[in-house]
Amino acid sequence: MSFRKVVRQSKFRHVFGQPVKTDQCYDDIRVSRVTWDSTFCAVNPSFVAIIVEASGGGAFLVLPLHKTGRIDKSYPTVCGHTGPVLDIDWCPHNDHVIASGSEDCTVMVWQIPENGLSQPLTEPVVVLEGHSKRVGIVTWHPTARNVLLSAGCDNVVLIWNVGTAEELYRLDGLHPDLIYSVSWSRDGSRFCTACKDKSVRVIDPRRGTVVAEKERAHEGARPMRAIFLADGKIFTTGFSRMSERQLALWDTVSGTPGVPRDHFGDPHVPDTSSHPQENLEEPMGLQELDSSNGALLPFYDPDTNVVYVCGKGDSSIRYFEITEEPPYIHFLNTFTSKEPQRGMGWMPKRGLDVSKCEIARWARGREGRGEGPPDPPKTFHDPLCSPGRFYKLHERKCEPIIMTVPRK
Repeated sequence: MSFRKVVRQSKFRHVFGQPVKTDQCYDDIRVSRVTWDSTFCAVNPSFVAIIVEASGGGAFLVLPLHKTGRIDKSYPTVCGHTGPVLDIDWCPHNDHVIASGSEDCTVMVWQIPENGLSQPLTEPVVVLEGHSKRVGIVTWHPTARNVLLSAGCDNVVLIWNVGTAEELYRLDGLHPDLIYSVSWSRDGSRFCTACKDKSVRVIDPRRGTVVAEKERAHEGARPMRAIFLADGKIFTTGFSRMSERQLALWDTVSGTPGVPRDHFGDPHVPDTSSHPQENLEEPMGLQELDSSNGALLPFYDPDTNVVYVCGKGDSSIRYFEITEEPPYIHFLNTFTSKEPQRGMGWMPKRGLDVSKCEIARWARGREGRGEGPPDPPKTFHDPLCSPGRFYKLHERKCEPIIMTVPRK
């Protein structure tokens, strides 16, 4: 047997992470200390937004990507909430629109000026009121413009038409406990949730029904996460009964015809009553990582089928390739730095520099001085060339990290 057949071949085996130079970080930022397992950071090709400490309400910074170095304490913030901000999300259809959820039970949508903020922004474009408790999750629909999902500690999921400030769907009674995470499917026809009752649910928002459910997806009592992959599978992170951190992969369509794939906003809703419930009985793959306490935040790149896993309080980012062959979840490598991360942002592919073979860009926050993006990114066109970029949050710093595929 040849050595080539023994070692699994992968284009991403040698992907490596690299922080940018010190003068390209965002420094002296008071990252929020609120006790909520949010990413605290959202990035697009124009801006980086970071939830920060604020007195008398909630606030977040919005910085143009080129504004690196030390950020003055008097720099204007988005500060219309009366309670701490828990989650933020950039609109995928407009780089100047961002949504925020807060402890004040409201969702607000903001319009950011072309060149960033020159004064504090206190007036949102839209205020969405429908939750009775704090709003911990906001996420835009991936394909339908002006459609926003919010989930609160009242265990209710609301889907909004932002253009008219009206509720499209109110999904109440589907979750008996706190919702930890929500992830849209690739086409936006469904979303999956991870709940404090240890269940993962796949929900059809039009019908307001649970299409599939896996009870006790992870046995541990600590928070878990669930995200949809491009082919309809679900990737989860959580804890075992012995508090070991776990990864799992679930196939929602095995042995079933599946559900319709038409777009969220289409007026025609086919009858899905004849379709059997999807299958989440047994995981396709399950791996244990370590026994740390921090929640694992998964980020998925559909072009490369790579999942990046970032633990809160960790100083590392681990990445795994998802394939069709057992064991399905293949460990690739680990990026490690000296300081722990408090949050993480993920740059969309439109913001990557393909001339440098980026495949991911992250921003993470930490204590110390800051680093920011290098040259302006070029248009993304080759998924095998540009893995991504992260923005890692430390205690008082936001540090971009570039994930790169080496050239041959």
